[in-house]
Amino acid sequence: ISATLNSEAAIRGKNTVREDVYPPLWDSVPENLLDFPVEGDKIVINAWNYRERLGAYKTLLNASAKYFSPFGSQNFANILWGLALQHGWQFHTGRLADPSSVTSCGYQAGDLLCISIRSWWACMNYYLSMIPFLGAVEAGLFGELPYEIEIIPPEELREDFCYSVADCRSRIPKLMDEWKAYFEIPTTESSFSLDDALHHMWKAHVASIAHALPKLIYLSDPEANFGEDWANGVDFIAATHFSTDLWNTHHFQAFLPQRMLVEGDVIPFIHDFSPQQNKVLFSLSALYNTNKLTGGLLLKLWRKAMSTEAGRELGRKMIEDLVASQEFNPMEIYDDVKGGDLAAPSFLTKNSISID
Repeated sequence: ISATLNSEAAIRGKNTVREDVYPPLWDSVPENLLDFPVEGDKIVINAWNYRERLGAYKTLLNASAKYFSPFGSQNFANILWGLALQHGWQFHTGRLADPSSVTSCGYQAGDLLCISIRSWWACMNYYLSMIPFLGAVEAGLFGELPYEIEIIPPEELREDFCYSVADCRSRIPKLMDEWKAYFEIPTTESSFSLDDALHHMWKAHVASIAHALPKLIYLSDPEANFGEDWANGVDFIAATHFSTDLWNTHHFQAFLPQRMLVEGDVIPFIHDFSPQQNKVLFSLSALYNTNKLTGGLLLKLWRKAMSTEAGRELGRKMIEDLVASQEFNPMEIYDDVKGGDLAAPSFLTKNSISID
């Protein structure tokens, strides 16, 4: 996997990693399963509290660290960093708070660490946090446990989720199979391949989003559109086996919107976003619209092009090139699409990829 970005040197101190590289409150979250409350014969996790949901990610990273030691020091090459940092980005940008503002969940004036059941991002992330976590438990990543694991249900919409290995196994067996398969790779294969791990991780990741994509209620139209664009974009990113290690994720996450989109935000002319952020938002929107107009054909062709390592390497380079250039003239793009038809983003068309 190509990970030759210069970002690692930029975010390291002399001997340590800058604190802002990690998700907010990273040092204060549970590090292993026994750091969570134990009630009777069960370890109980409140997945609707940011610190505890983030703690589930930290236990996964710690328990799987030994498999990634050949690829770099201090577990920085672990591809589960992508999930943890995305959750931190959602928290930092207010995407886990109640978007309806009916409650104070997730707000400074209320319970800042509360994760709202009304948040589309929070509900989708449940299937990218608790389901991988329970899949890892089922796969034996944590070894033999003296306690069962149980997730505390939210006060509303309890039927939308599952809360234990047995519960999730009975309700969403195929999705549990995908995550269980990912965590079983190191124990079932003679040699641990990072590319194989990325294949299985992204396969489970895409399956989680496809299963969890709920209605985009309570969100502004611009934020709802971004949510759809982002979910569609993940399908394209996944096909490249993009490495979601600490450095890559931190580097590319800077080009995502650092606040919720609101009424009046018009892509790619959002004044308080950087040119790169506007460019990424526009490219994701163009990608979604083009794929929709082609009935999904664009994604099928892209996946075929990414079926070889050479194709995936070029695909990853296209993603890097998209955000690396600081040149971006939204008026030129606007002139190109003012007729109403969005063309495929240039990073898909300016390079030649064989799909024969």
